[in-house]
Formats: sequence, C-alpha cells, structure tokens
Amino acid sequence: MNIIAALLIFTVIVVIHEFGHFIFAKKNGVGVPEFSVGMGPRLITVAKTKKGMKVKFLCSQKAYEADEDWKDVTKYSWKLLPIGGSCAMIGEDEDVYSEDSFNTKGKWARFTIIFAGPFFNFLLAFVLSIIIIAQSGIDVPKVFLVYDNQPAKTAGIKEGDLIKSINGHKITIGRELETYVQLYPLDGSDVTIVAERDGKEKTFTFSPKYKTNLFGFSYSADENRSSTISAITEGKPFAKAGIAVGDEILSVNGTKVKNGADLKTIMDQNADGSEITFEIKRGDEVKEYKVTPVPYETNTLGLIAEAREKTGNAFVILKYSVIEVKYWIETTLASLKQLVTGALSVKNLSGPVGIVNTVGDVIEQTSKEGLWVVVLNMLYMSVLLSANLGVMNLLPIPALDGGRILFILVEAIRRKPIDKEKEGYVHFAGFALLMILMVFVMYNDIVKLLH
Repeated sequence: MNIIAALLIFTVIVVIHEFGHFIFAKKNGVGVPEFSVGMGPRLITVAKTKKGMKVKFLCSQKAYEADEDWKDVTKYSWKLLPIGGSCAMIGEDEDVYSEDSFNTKGKWARFTIIFAGPFFNFLLAFVLSIIIIAQSGIDVPKVFLVYDNQPAKTAGIKEGDLIKSINGHKITIGRELETYVQLYPLDGSDVTIVAERDGKEKTFTFSPKYKTNLFGFSYSADENRSSTISAITEGKPFAKAGIAVGDEILSVNGTKVKNGADLKTIMDQNADGSEITFEIKRGDEVKEYKVTPVPYETNTLGLIAEAREKTGNAFVILKYSVIEVKYWIETTLASLKQLVTGALSVKNLSGPVGIVNTVGDVIEQTSKEGLWVVVLNMLYMSVLLSANLGVMNLLPIPALDGGRILFILVEAIRRKPIDKEKEGYVHFAGFALLMILMVFVMYNDIVKLLH
C-alpha cells in the first residue's frame, strides 16, 4: 500500500511536469512523437491518424516505428511500470532541424517549453494547496501551547499571541517558525521574537537555553490526538526500556491518560526527575514500564505556534495557497544552501526509498483518524514533492531543465547558438553525475531504513 501510494504521487507529479512541456511544445509548433505515462513496455497506445483513432495493445518498438499511419502524429501511451512519464520532442536531444524541431524555434519559445515543466509543478502544488486549505483551514502562526518553565514562558509569551517574526525573519504561516529553527539551529544566543497581542506588537528577547529531565519520546500535545508515541530518541530511557513508536500511553503513575493534552499535563506534574511508571498498550498487549529520565540541556523556544483556522473566504484560501507554495520553494532553496555550505549533511538527502518510507509513516500515523485525513496528508506530501521537484529542475545543472535554460541564456548573451554536440556532451556528463548522486542517495535511504 505504501509503495503504491508513493508511486501514484510520484507518477502524478512527473506526468504533470511533462504535460507542461507537452502543452507549450504543441503551442510553439514543436512535434511530439509520443507522450507517455509510466516507463517500460507499452500497454496501450492511442493516436489520432488520418484514418481516425487508432489503438494498439502491447505495441513493440518495431511495430511502433513501422506503422506509416502513425508518422507525424502524437502517440499517447500507457506503459507497464507506473514510474513517472515522458514527453518526447523532436530535436530536443538530437541534431534535427526540421520545421517542427525544437532546435529551429526561437529562444523565447524554447525557454517557455522548458520552463513550463517546473512551472506546472508549482501550479499543481498551488491547486492541491487550495483543496487542502479549503478542507482543513489556513495555518496561522498563533501560539497554542507554551511549555511550562521553558524559555518562551519565562520571557512572557502567551497562548494566543500571533508570531510575526523571529530574529528578523518574517513568519507568515505556523510551520515557518519550526522550519526556521531547523534550518538555523539555536546556538544559545539570545532570540528575538515579535508577536502581536490584542492588536499590538510586542518584542520578546530571551535566551533559548533550557535544562530538563529527558525520557526521549515525542507525542502530539493536542486534546484531539491520542497519546500515541510519534518518535523515540535512540539511546535515551524510552528506547532502552524497549518502548517503540506507535505504542499508546494509557496511564502515568496510575493516572489515566485520555489524549495528548492530558499526557502533557500529567508529564508536567511529574517532571522532578524521579522514576515514572508508564502503562503502555502495543496492539492487544498492555504492559507496565518503569523509566527514569536523564538530565538534559538544550536550546529551545518552548512553544508551538501552529493553529488551523477554518475559512470560507475564497480570496484568503487563494492567498494562503500561494503562500504555501512559496513556503516550500523557500524551504527547498534554504536547504540547498545549507547543503552547499556544509551546514546540512548530504546524508539528510532522501530519494525514492526514503519517500516511500515517509509516505508509509504518514499513512500509518493518520490511518486511525479516517480515510479523508490520510488523503489530505497524501495531498500535502504531493504539494511538498511537487514544489521540491519544480525547484530542483530549475537548478542550473546540466541535464536538468535549469541547465537547458542556462544554455539558452548563454546563447542570448552570445547572440549565436552553442554547438549542439558540445551541449550534448555537457548534458550527458551532468546526467551521469546525477545518476551517481541517485545511487548514493538510494544507498543512504536503505542504510537509514535498516537503522
């Protein structure tokens, strides 16, 4: 199920990307011999010929090339392997200069054809964001939880405050605050947060340093969520005790736990560092664990500012859909910057294996909340991946759309085309390097999965 969901998401995103190339290729008079969904052998191929619609099943490459009726028309194929798709354009990767060749079109036409792929990814992310926001509401950076005895609480930040910025970085949606901390980890230096309270802006400057006792587990402190463990920190007390992700905490020191908010309250009441007895359910088995926390020092804000607010205002939905796509574009670019500067390890990169694993985790964590919640989370994953693919394809790297655009820009500056053979060599070298990177990323994903 996880693999099917991941393949479906990946295929839709890639096909939409290729459809962007296809639409603008047709618009600019570039011939498209074939547009396909999937890879590998053809299952069904359809074409509108001079003799009318023609359909072939399991069409071999030899039969495909031999059919005279199919020449000079676009064939639409559904292929065996549900992985991506393709838009084959005349002259895109070959030295052809016919009237309908990509090579004979003007610089602007070629630019729009290539740019259309990533642009359609951003467009898909925008459309899916509209669906998500219309159903689940806008993500407002309103503080709904301030942890007791932690930095934000000590500084005077209260629940209901609307976060406007952190260290000068503007905050528009709730996730931006968490993402900022992930991309620019707190190093112990003072943090400045500007928040709006009762229509007035207030500035809070405080140290993020915090000392506590750590059990090494995470959960959602929400009254609408169960007390299920969402993450376990390796090497910490919960992990050593044998407690696992997905286990549900039923009681703490004999006090029953009803939901995530309930669990937080009880944990706050038992934060003196002494041993705690947890009653935990795993499947049909209920077991008690006695766990003693360890002293822990860290840097944290000590708040959560991410609240969903329903809206029926179409303008607001469209506005926040644009903001959503912008958020993912900026996050992807910031992550790439950190990779280049070394602030982020290449081991953090994920490929197809990692995506399948993430999709599986999301399905598993949300399946208890109903099918529609699972669907919304899959749409959310699609927004993330589609925007990410759009950005990655625009990078000025040979073999990617951005690399091809770069060659067009160089041609515009030089006022003469670049030798196609030399450009081909550059793109081939870029493709080879990308394949090496993909192998590394896949290996890295498998290692992380095994651990």
